[in-house]
Amino acid sequence: MAHLRSFRLGDEPALAEICLRTADTGSDATGILDDDDIWAAVFVLPYVARHPELAMVVETDDGRVAGYAVATGDTDGFEEWFRTEWWPRFADRWPHPAGEPSSRQDGVLSYAYGRRADAEPFAAAYPAHLHIDLLPELQGQGWGRRLIAALTDALRAAGVPGVHLVAAGTNAGAIAFYERLGFTRLDAPADVAAFGMLL
Repeated sequence: MAHLRSFRLGDEPALAEICLRTADTGSDATGILDDDDIWAAVFVLPYVARHPELAMVVETDDGRVAGYAVATGDTDGFEEWFRTEWWPRFADRWPHPAGEPSSRQDGVLSYAYGRRADAEPFAAAYPAHLHIDLLPELQGQGWGRRLIAALTDALRAAGVPGVHLVAAGTNAGAIAFYERLGFTRLDAPADVAAFGMLL
């Protein structure tokens, strides 16, 4: 029987694979970038490196990790750590794109290089943020709701007053899911769907 559990060291390769296989607006992003490893280095691995206590996974009955939710309780602190400590280690492997982004990879790397404290407008009212991804085999079974409930409980216990998240504006399934969970839609550019929840 699949079950929820806390992140453990050694889960990172599974999380990276899930991130890759869901990074294209919920679909498999394999081969979209020149280097598939970029997705996880930006969107999941820094969270478990910085806040392993705010990471939950779904483990299947055959022992595979097939879903996760990761978070930070302090977006500004996390983004500054990402800028000064996490991302510099990748500068030689993935240099900053020159000029305006001309490819999907340039866009993701430009985002990574642009992360910093005070860059996220939602962080004042909703200082935490999270990322959640499930492989298709787990979708539609309530695991997303359970993952988010576990994380919001942990954030609430830590005294964090609110959490936000961002999805692609074209991801109708994700938008409907967050609305069902009680997140409030926040003002954001048309290509982005942003949500907040007071804890």
